[in-house]
Amino acid sequence: MVRSMSDVVEKYFERIGWEGERRADVATLKGVHLAHTRAIPFENLDALRRRAPSLDPVDLVAKLVDSRRGGYCYEHNSLFSLVLEALGFGVTRLTARVVVGADRIESRPRTHMALLVEVPGEPGPYLADVGFGALGSLLEPVPLVADTEFRDAERRHRLVHAPEHRGPSQMWVLEAYAPEKGGGQWEAQYAFTLEPFEKPDFEVINWHIATNPRSPFTQRLFVQRVAPGRHFVLVGRVFTETKADGTVRQRELTDEAQARRVLEDEFGIVAPEGATLLP
Repeated sequence: MVRSMSDVVEKYFERIGWEGERRADVATLKGVHLAHTRAIPFENLDALRRRAPSLDPVDLVAKLVDSRRGGYCYEHNSLFSLVLEALGFGVTRLTARVVVGADRIESRPRTHMALLVEVPGEPGPYLADVGFGALGSLLEPVPLVADTEFRDAERRHRLVHAPEHRGPSQMWVLEAYAPEKGGGQWEAQYAFTLEPFEKPDFEVINWHIATNPRSPFTQRLFVQRVAPGRHFVLVGRVFTETKADGTVRQRELTDEAQARRVLEDEFGIVAPEGATLLP
């Protein structure tokens, strides 16, 4: 069934539980961003089966909205950007190098999708990202301003410039404050420049990440969900709950049936029939 964009937006808002304004301002941007991160989980069930998920708008709505599934960054941020543009925001799609745990920024390829959002009447853009499947992900967008700490919901983030970056474009790094690490410390999440990338670029990256046998998303299950004050993640057999104060609780899953129950009970996802979830 062909839908109007206004119908898609309303169905999307119903999916994320947003009952606020439908206008292009900072309050709406922050509110919708937070509602999305808490309602739609991050998951790689398609890539785990070596299937590249479709980024076509019709398919994104069918999967993330109608079927109440989740997805990974290209799906989340593609859907989010469509809604933002329908509301009147300006959106530039960016690529980023995920640098969590990396010793050098240049050691990681550009495999993540993030968004630069222009808000009418505001002096500068915001970094928005509803598809980063990590504990250090943004809960709300932050202004593109260097060396300033921002509190987005119960998390803390800042943007810094990458030192000694080679190239004509300034490299930005998103950092998250990790209270559970050695009494608290800042950790780099991903690095990006501001040149725009288009749909064909993401089609290629999406196919690579979902089908390459060396991709982490084709090797083991990865699911995450955000709730007020808590973050849930399932990596392979290990289910972890992390609270906002850094308290961590873990347990290991034993079989496929238990994995399917955790997906449904903790993440709201019904796994496709025939999918193998655990190694």
